[in-house]
Amino acid sequence: MLDVTKLRVIDAVARHGSVTAAARELHYSQPSVTHHLSRLEAETGAQLVQRAGRGIRLTEAGLMLATRAAEIIGRIDAADAELAAHVGLSVGKVRLAGFSSAIGSLVPGAVAALAGKHPGLEVSLTDLHPPEALELLRTGKIDVAIVFRYDETEPEPTGVRLHHLLDDPLYLLSKQRPVTLAELADATWIAGCDRCRSHLISLCAAEGYEPRVGYTSDDMVVMQALVGSGLGVTTIPGLALRSHQAEGIFATEIPDSRRHVYAATYGEPPDPPAIAALLAALEEAAAS
Repeated sequence: MLDVTKLRVIDAVARHGSVTAAARELHYSQPSVTHHLSRLEAETGAQLVQRAGRGIRLTEAGLMLATRAAEIIGRIDAADAELAAHVGLSVGKVRLAGFSSAIGSLVPGAVAALAGKHPGLEVSLTDLHPPEALELLRTGKIDVAIVFRYDETEPEPTGVRLHHLLDDPLYLLSKQRPVTLAELADATWIAGCDRCRSHLISLCAAEGYEPRVGYTSDDMVVMQALVGSGLGVTTIPGLALRSHQAEGIFATEIPDSRRHVYAATYGEPPDPPAIAALLAALEEAAAS
């Protein structure tokens, strides 16, 4: 029979890659961690770890169990948070993750409004790209993820529910004057990381060219500064302009190009009262 203690051990070993680090996190001795792993192998009948030099590594079966362990532990921790929330909104904690432009625009007002209505409710916040935020949501390490998607974005993992907040228009930033995408085939572009620039590449492909990227940054302030210095052009979402707009640059809305912004939760409805209160505050902030 699997138990949570042993699952926490193999999860910690998988994340840290060593018995020593896992023991330090769990406040166990190293022999205790080794004992739990041995008992887990005996109970499952599977080899979960193997020697690798002076240390150990998880086998394929061990990695599979560690992945499931992370999900189970996350759901248990989430259940603790939900139970606390059902006691009432005078106490409790909601764990939120979101992308930077949402954190700089929607989230402050929403959290402030929530604190005004429920001062005993604690909200923790992590700045993450949507894929990482959804993974934490799936494994129960956060309660709400603010994410965006384009029409071509892959579907969210099974079990994720999306609560629409707003449709965020995309803008073209230039130094000299308002321009169109079609005019910028020979321009130097400022773009995000390889994963983040896929929509830009799709937009330019529709105009018949591939953008020549000279500068890479996911920081919207840095991107605007580079445009303001005349070093290139870029695209930027409306939420980023809402939180910061540099002087001396032109922002031109790109027709029919919007990203869809959602608050994501996991599992079947209804949402616990604390999560529902946060969702309502985010929807109110988005509407304003």
